[in-house]
Amino acid sequence: MPATNSTSWTTRIRSGVVREMIGVVLVSVGVNAIGYGIYLLLTWLGVPPLLAVTILYPAGVAASFVGNRQLTFAHEGNAVSAAVRYLAVQFGGYLINLSLLLVFTERFGLSHEVAQAGAVVVVAAYLFITLRHFVFRKPTSESEAS
Repeated sequence: MPATNSTSWTTRIRSGVVREMIGVVLVSVGVNAIGYGIYLLLTWLGVPPLLAVTILYPAGVAASFVGNRQLTFAHEGNAVSAAVRYLAVQFGGYLINLSLLLVFTERFGLSHEVAQAGAVVVVAAYLFITLRHFVFRKPTSESEAS
């Protein structure tokens, strides 16, 4: 019996968590690579870094929601409820991003390019955990599936 539980736990991790991590990474890399390129272009054109992040974040949020809901988590629950949770989580990510950018540029003197690249990694880890366990969580009963 313990071998069965161990096997199902291992299988669940391989098929669930690892697949979802890869999915989040692929969606995030795509969205963030494009976003970072546009960020660099905007700041090169003279847009202040904090304003550039503020302009780009909503587009990245929308693209990431669609990609992660459909491709990564294959979420079949209520899309509106998921979108509300997603927006709350993304707002948290936005605040983390701005805070890191401010602290590392203003306090520690790092270039905004390096600070933003690091912020992307931190926010991505936060987002994976919250997307998996809060936004696109699997329903535990029939009533949660709607």
